[in-house]
Amino acid sequence: MTRPLPAIVRLLTLFLALSALPGSALPATPPASGGHAIPSTERDALASFQRNQYDHVIRLFETLPSDQRPSGELLRVALLSYLRLGQAEAALKTYARLVPPGHQDNPRWLRDVALSFITSHARDTTEHVRIAAFTALADLASREENREVRPLLEDGLLDSSPLVRARAVEGLGKFIERDRQSHPSHPAVSSQSLKRALDDSAPAVRIAALSALGDANDFSALDQITRLARGEESAVQVFALAALVKLGRSDALTDLLSAATLPDPDSRMAALGVLGRLKRPASFSLLSQSIYDPDPSVRAFAAGALGEFGDPRALPALTHALSDESPRVRSIAAVSLGRLGLGHTLVLLRQAAQDPVEMVRAGAIEGLLRLSSSTRCPKANNGSSATPCHGAPEEAILLAANLANHPDPSVRSAAAQALGLGGHRKALPVLERLLQDQQPQPRLTAARAMGKLGDRTAAPLLKKALQDTDPAVRVTAAGSLALLLPRKS
Repeated sequence: MTRPLPAIVRLLTLFLALSALPGSALPATPPASGGHAIPSTERDALASFQRNQYDHVIRLFETLPSDQRPSGELLRVALLSYLRLGQAEAALKTYARLVPPGHQDNPRWLRDVALSFITSHARDTTEHVRIAAFTALADLASREENREVRPLLEDGLLDSSPLVRARAVEGLGKFIERDRQSHPSHPAVSSQSLKRALDDSAPAVRIAALSALGDANDFSALDQITRLARGEESAVQVFALAALVKLGRSDALTDLLSAATLPDPDSRMAALGVLGRLKRPASFSLLSQSIYDPDPSVRAFAAGALGEFGDPRALPALTHALSDESPRVRSIAAVSLGRLGLGHTLVLLRQAAQDPVEMVRAGAIEGLLRLSSSTRCPKANNGSSATPCHGAPEEAILLAANLANHPDPSVRSAAAQALGLGGHRKALPVLERLLQDQQPQPRLTAARAMGKLGDRTAAPLLKKALQDTDPAVRVTAAGSLALLLPRKS
């Protein structure tokens, strides 16, 4: 039995459908009766649609005689009705009849079909599918044009899964930050939701809310953040201090620097991570010294923080980290070297690409791609158009193609993730192959990576992935497809 959709999902799918189709040109479809009178079944369906009787429209459409070819208008209202009822799979099949294979896609229709795949799984009974849905919604929130996902993110704050709630907070934070930039004197409505999330039972949700409110410069939450900075332990306290630094509290930076030297390795890791993102000059020396910490997890966080800090002076510390005994440290150091954007580090990244551990080679892939796209990479001295980073993308993609054949699906997934984070469009052929992997995890990672590339030529591949056997892959592909397609066309 199909579960009834919650009110918020029905409202969202209705909004999507209402905003999608009026005025759009239909594909050329022969009249149902040779250009004469509209058949009674179709006339009844169109009238039912005007009365918002979408269930009746679908019943008429699905019981249409096999010898009666539906017109483009009937297909259109059937598509709208499926969308308004949250029936994503049926909407996709109807879209395929409106826009048959070989015809140019209608971006508006296809985008709304993709969004329907996400919204219809936002209350899925399986947690990992809901996580995939809210990860997609949080990605969509990065763009102003996707404001229709905001109510569903608000609804996600009530989910039973801490990871879903954390993803919902992440997405809402992006809206709040934009709202404050546009209307600094008017507090964002969702800001109240995030302030309530500061009292969530799950540390991950409180941390996500602290990061979002700090990034949005939301001073209305200052008292709550101060309380968390004083009363919490370990990671939550560290993120509260970081939020206070963003809000202009210089004394909180001193406390953060102290937290990075505490005996508890979890506190040191959290402090180093936020110090890298804050990029305060006073923390650079501590970040560099932490690359020699006795705990390998702390060294890994230090290597990542130096990459986020982005100061070329981090080169000696990261070079040392490339020879660390921990593969995780070496992998993150390779990524961070690429983020520095220094052309002469190409030789170091090539060495990392030969590391015996596959995960380190995956880090080298991302590092090489980041290096090639960096604005810091200088022109060659001979005046040619080549740069010291020349050839890095091709090397990285060749290396990723080799890892894509690895027998371990986690390695294949790591290759897809590195290509997505590296952001080079030449990676698309390798991601296309991984999108057809035998295991769902590499397919899911490849689908999300395609959205990060921003290359609309991936849309047909993602449209095909909407029929994947795994619901989480379908939802993730839908999220990337909605990112690539414009809201208006």
